[in-house]
Amino acid sequence: MPKVIDATTLRDQLGLLRSRIMEDAAPDLISSPALADALTNWIDDQIRGIDAADAAVPPPPDHGLAEIAGIGPTAADNLGETSLPVGVAGYDDTVASERVQAMADLYYIYQHERLGVFRVVRKLQELFKAGTVRLASGQGAFALYQFDRREVLRHTRLDRAAAYRRVFGYGSRPVVRGGRPNADFHPLFVHFMNQVALYWRDKRVSDVIRERAYDPSFGSIAIVRRGGLDLRNNLKFASYGHVNVLRVEIMQVLEEAFKILESDDIKRLFGADNSWDVVEEVLLRYFNQRLPTSARQRMAVAGREVLRWLSQPFVLQTQRAEFEGLLLEIAEYAEEWITSAQSVGAAGRLPAGEQRVRPAPLSRRVLSRPPAATVSVPSGIG
Repeated sequence: MPKVIDATTLRDQLGLLRSRIMEDAAPDLISSPALADALTNWIDDQIRGIDAADAAVPPPPDHGLAEIAGIGPTAADNLGETSLPVGVAGYDDTVASERVQAMADLYYIYQHERLGVFRVVRKLQELFKAGTVRLASGQGAFALYQFDRREVLRHTRLDRAAAYRRVFGYGSRPVVRGGRPNADFHPLFVHFMNQVALYWRDKRVSDVIRERAYDPSFGSIAIVRRGGLDLRNNLKFASYGHVNVLRVEIMQVLEEAFKILESDDIKRLFGADNSWDVVEEVLLRYFNQRLPTSARQRMAVAGREVLRWLSQPFVLQTQRAEFEGLLLEIAEYAEEWITSAQSVGAAGRLPAGEQRVRPAPLSRRVLSRPPAATVSVPSGIG
């Protein structure tokens, strides 16, 4: 650990160095604004290297207590001779990527639950048991039998609904005793999607009006980073418990359900070309529902990709060029999710003439009555 006087002197010298460098480079900064970023990044890298080297030095056995208390031969004559720790690990560096990826898969599962995939399979089981459809010994019929036999080993539909409520705040099913619905997830999620989309809309505008299209855009990476960190930290607290195991089980169930829907005898029964046609036909024929299948499915894919992106340390990047390059991976997913969510009512449409995506208010706890022209969640589920 460095001494207080050494740390103070070093900071003063680094501040003077930064000032001198910028003063010497001032004539070039006007014609080349990117030079200021390069110089600042270089100085910041040097400071981080010095801090890392200081942190690697082992502290004294008593962690500097004898120095500051005036005990023993190492007692300090003044405060400047005492040891000063560099700092602690950053809060945002401690998020486990595995848990955030689990939340991404659970969000993917939830949207397919809303699509009615599991409800369709249960209806097929009911018709199969009643003998009211022409299924007997085909691949789909045998898979339906196996699906029913394995159901006793799985989490129930009510267990899944309780997990969705606790992790995402979606639905009206009470959570397990001691749990708490995560009412903040949806506003934070929409807010982050909005900021990503807004950043790239600003970038497209700046690419058109600037002389050099590949110069850094004028969008704020700080706002996007803050929105991503808030969402990731929210998921961090919601990811404890059994949901990691639950999503593995339900992903297996979802795959098994689509194998049933894709089987030849099931498709032939409804005159369908693929599994999604079976889903839509069963929902229309037996539940009198025509769901926005395409929009929900794209919400599932885009939402999962964005949450998977947050599980990586990309959002911690502070350099504009690197951050833009990493953010490009989810730029189109964010736009696609917003458009799909607006079409199903999971995000409010902007009023006529509004040019920007309006951020969701973060202080709201109740999702069923949002302010006009912001985030809206259908009754019970987003």
